[in-house]
Amino acid sequence: MSTVIDNLERAQLRRIPSFQPGDRVKVHFQVIEGTRRRTQVFEGVVIKRQGHGVRETFTVRKQSFGVGVERTFPVHSPKIERIEVSARGDVRRAKLYYLRERVGKRARVRERRYTGPEERIEPGLLHDPVAQLEAEAALSEGAVDELGETAEEVVDAGGAEDTATEETPVEEAPAAEEAPAEEPEAEEPAAEPAAEAASEDQPAS
Repeated sequence: MSTVIDNLERAQLRRIPSFQPGDRVKVHFQVIEGTRRRTQVFEGVVIKRQGHGVRETFTVRKQSFGVGVERTFPVHSPKIERIEVSARGDVRRAKLYYLRERVGKRARVRERRYTGPEERIEPGLLHDPVAQLEAEAALSEGAVDELGETAEEVVDAGGAEDTATEETPVEEAPAAEEAPAEEPEAEEPAAEPAAEAASEDQPAS
């Protein structure tokens, strides 16, 4: 496959929870009706998952008033807001086509016991192309930013700023200690009357 096509498809991959055929999921899908946009929830059992990469799809089946309804979704579609896994199915097949011939309770899938805590997945792209390009530009040799500085110069300047901020409180410390030294100056005017009294006593004798 072409590298250009591979990069474009890789940039469209989205974060999704891990699920497989037999699991019960809730698909929050955006539906556009004229000028209105709303979110529709489709809940059912995943009967198959096929394809790979950005072309991967999965089919969900549910019983609606005794009638089986199936719907196929692209896994990495931007119209899917999120996928919630309600239950894990205990099956040993990749395609659950046998559910189409069953109705009612026989169409249920046995649920697995405790499988551990579910991993919380934040919706969004799996690979952020903007952040990746910035990281590659910063690591490349001779990369220059808008100010004409390389990545090494920016790192050195940041280290110099950190050391300058650390030395600033040390220089201000002596200035804070000099404040108590001003207190004796207030006592000097009190000593002047005693000196004047001594000078007045000398002419009198």
